[in-house]
Amino acid sequence: MKISYNWLNSIIQTNLSPEKIGELLTGTGLEVENIEPYHSIKGGLIGITVGKVLTCEKHPNADKLSITTVDIGHHEPLHIVCGAPNVAAGQKVLVATVGCTVHPSKGEPFEIKKSKIRGEVSEGMICAEDELSLGESHDGILVLPETVEIGAPATQYFENYSDFLIEIGLTANRGDAASHLGVARDLRAVTNNEIRLSNYQLPKSDQNPLKVTIKDTDCLRYSGISISGVQVKPSPAWLQNRLKVIGISPINNIVDVTNYVMHELGQPLHAFDATKIAGNEIVVQKAAQGTKFTTLDKVERILTGQECMICDAEKPVAIAGVFGGLHSGISAETTTLFIESATFDAASVRKTAKKHGLNTDASFRYERGTDIEMTIKALTRAVELILEVSGGFVSSKLVDVYPTILQPARVNFNIKKFNKLIGQKIGLRTIKKILLALDFSVIDETPEHLLLEVPLYRTDVTREADIAEEVLRIYGLNNIAIPSSVNISINSSIENNQFALRNKISDYLTDNGFNEILNNSITKSAYYHENDLQHAVKLLNPLSNDLDVMRQTLLFNGLEVLQYNRNRRTTDMQVYEFGKTYRKAEHGYAEQQVLAVFITGKKHGESWHNPAKATSYFTLKTVVENLLKKAGIKKYKTALIEEGSLKFQTTISFQQQLLVTFGAVPQPTRQLFDLSEDVWYAEINWDSLCAIGLSGRTNLEPISAFPSVRRDLALVLDKKITFTEIEKIARKTEQQLLKDINVFDVYEGDKIASGKKSYAISFVLQNAEKTLTDDEIEGTMNKLIKQLEKELGATLRS
Repeated sequence: MKISYNWLNSIIQTNLSPEKIGELLTGTGLEVENIEPYHSIKGGLIGITVGKVLTCEKHPNADKLSITTVDIGHHEPLHIVCGAPNVAAGQKVLVATVGCTVHPSKGEPFEIKKSKIRGEVSEGMICAEDELSLGESHDGILVLPETVEIGAPATQYFENYSDFLIEIGLTANRGDAASHLGVARDLRAVTNNEIRLSNYQLPKSDQNPLKVTIKDTDCLRYSGISISGVQVKPSPAWLQNRLKVIGISPINNIVDVTNYVMHELGQPLHAFDATKIAGNEIVVQKAAQGTKFTTLDKVERILTGQECMICDAEKPVAIAGVFGGLHSGISAETTTLFIESATFDAASVRKTAKKHGLNTDASFRYERGTDIEMTIKALTRAVELILEVSGGFVSSKLVDVYPTILQPARVNFNIKKFNKLIGQKIGLRTIKKILLALDFSVIDETPEHLLLEVPLYRTDVTREADIAEEVLRIYGLNNIAIPSSVNISINSSIENNQFALRNKISDYLTDNGFNEILNNSITKSAYYHENDLQHAVKLLNPLSNDLDVMRQTLLFNGLEVLQYNRNRRTTDMQVYEFGKTYRKAEHGYAEQQVLAVFITGKKHGESWHNPAKATSYFTLKTVVENLLKKAGIKKYKTALIEEGSLKFQTTISFQQQLLVTFGAVPQPTRQLFDLSEDVWYAEINWDSLCAIGLSGRTNLEPISAFPSVRRDLALVLDKKITFTEIEKIARKTEQQLLKDINVFDVYEGDKIASGKKSYAISFVLQNAEKTLTDDEIEGTMNKLIKQLEKELGATLRS
């Protein structure tokens, strides 16, 4: 949001510097991001002086240079080396003195320094018009009339308009401040200065206005008036300068006035050539789907049928609140105008502007909400200025269609609660003064309560908290004392415990070489199969085709991270991410907190004593088991899924509740991301993990004082039998003494029968109360062998 300092001062006279105004506005919440001087002539001719060339001689060491002496009103003339072909003694010229900065019409500004040019001292520069942004010519120096006074600043001869540009970072909720008047309102509240606006009255007219009909409820109010006998021409300098300061290029006097009023009062206006409005009628309605409409930028647009359109008796003439039509706009031949001042629904304008890729000054304001009570005031101001800059006369009565009159919102404000919230007492008198300065009305009051009526232009103020913010930002956050002590109460809750567990898990992963990543929850639907898309949460207005659905898994976002790093020659990666997944549920939508773990590349880097080793299924399995252990979950069931979405897909569950799914990302999926090496992926249901892990109590068990015993078996089984099945039978057969079971070798070859494989398995036995005897050990092992033989057909390999 750009504000002109001079323009603002014409509305509210403060006698404050631009910097002080910037400080005050920032304190009110209108953050001033930049303040910079503006000059209609680049650089403002600062340091440029009128001089007279006293002598001019050829440079002894350069054919195209001259040595001059120039009188600029000082005691001694300046010695200046000049390269212009037309320089001559007796001329009045513009001189850039040492230390000043020259702003050419093309190129970057540069500082004038005392220097030697081909051995001769030069104490300034005699300027051409393009070197001072006074024109484009560089044929020679600019020669002034003889009547110009020597030593006078150039600004006495060339008119330069100076101002300051104040740039405000306007937040989306402060549409009321999208004008000089809006900014002046906040300035009034903190300085107590009065706002001065024109009190111009509309001239009377006996002519009937255009007929206006509102058929679309997206139009809340529509006002208009006709002006005849106007002359379209360039705007006067004062109007052009005001617009140029805030970055708007002047077009013609009519269009410039509509822009001026919008930036002054915050109300968008549109000027039609009245002779091009068929049937002398305006109808606000939806156009038929597929209707073609050409906007002022000469682009033909296909309407969806959802746009609110301004139409005449035959055709659309403008997209309401967004952009005018090419064939009804102002031209050099226009003599009769119809000026529109209306209020449109913010959501409707926002959707239309986004659909057609349009972002205009008008849509910017309508999207944030405009003042429905400003339509007539802005129209009156526009009439005043148009008659001033273009002539003509008002040729119709004012038309104002306002179907449903909006009533101001009312909000109860608890003063005691407010003072408790901010930790400091602000008196009732001060609070009322601030609110009245912000145009709030006090309907009723008690020592502790105020019933307030909110001005209609403050669409962002709807509740008590908003009133508190209004008072506080004007009172000043810097005026709230910082307490000498801070009192807090520490409470224990499930959320705190979950946070602690998350930190614990994150610390473990980070300590083991993992990096945490964070991705967008929005991804592209192309990643998912058609069946998955049936459960996808789709965006109604996606930013692009690559960001059109909410993610159902963290897999694809993580693979994008791996691809990004692999393309930058980082191939060995271990990353994790906490995030939510989203899907449609039977009644609405479901969100699930998930922890995703990715491993790819080498487990260890190359070393002279330790060869590089690739990560594997067991690398990931170890990480997953350690995470469960960190969460306090020890008893769980592991199952290998033969036909899952992952290769070697394994699930871990607790009491029929799925906790973890892990395995290798299939090659077709990896190819989508140009990943040639194996990627091991685990997805942990964080909500379930927390619910189970935090529900149990931690039990301390002493380390057994009695030794454990290891026995190894080489079992020959069918190829289809997995280690998971062996472990399940073993633990069911011996629940007391069997502490651990592990496979340390798998053999398939000509030493055993076809269709068979050999597992080398270690069994660790331990009794917590005594040392195991040989008979107990042998008995336990025989029991395990018989059970494995009975259920799996296992035989001991000889």
